[in-house]
Amino acid sequence: MNIFYPIILAVVVLLLASMFKILREYERGVIFMLGRFWKVKGPGLIILIPFVQQIVRVDLRTVVMDVPTQDVISLDNVSVEVNAVVYFRVIDPQKAIINVEHYYDATSQLAQTTLRSVLGQHELDEMLASREQLNTDIQSILDNQTDAWGIKVANVEIKHVDLNESMIRAIAQQAEAERARRAKVIHARGEMEASEKLLEAAKVLSQQEEAIQLRYLQTLSSLAGENSNTIVFPLPIDFMKNFMKK
Repeated sequence: MNIFYPIILAVVVLLLASMFKILREYERGVIFMLGRFWKVKGPGLIILIPFVQQIVRVDLRTVVMDVPTQDVISLDNVSVEVNAVVYFRVIDPQKAIINVEHYYDATSQLAQTTLRSVLGQHELDEMLASREQLNTDIQSILDNQTDAWGIKVANVEIKHVDLNESMIRAIAQQAEAERARRAKVIHARGEMEASEKLLEAAKVLSQQEEAIQLRYLQTLSSLAGENSNTIVFPLPIDFMKNFMKK
């Protein structure tokens, strides 16, 4: 009989160990009795009936999940590689355990498909310039679809939108062409404004002879200030005709 005492003692210790569970502040225990859901307990000390009740631990802390890089075709047929990060937490342990198998994997797969679906509806320029709006759209869709799993998606952040080398070169060429176009437009606009001012000046000079003489003196003054050995004096045609008659 003495041989069985250690065995009996070991069995009693194992039973006691299986009866008492301690859950931390951020943990909850989903209790099943004979395979059926009973209640959610925790935190603190939990007493279970061996072989009758089972416990599944659920962590309530916010989970930071990296969404793997996804190949996305934008609305304007540009191929890009996009990755993101999702912040979520379990708010209903019962739903997270009963309504879905492996809620973390399910949320990860849903995040990947949603990322491709939402970004595929936008052009490349919108992906680069409107990230905040895209983050909000993806977060809203994920939050609505994971509500039945007892999960709250708090935030979604798109981390990188990467282009291949050929697309980067094409965008650089497009930007260079756009800069050249703007420079030409600005130059043409300046030429047009200058011609308008010259036309106005010509009208004023044609109406007032004193203005012509003043402009003549200003031109001589500017020429005298330059390092030039030649000065051209414009003379009226009527003045030259007087010398030709003599």
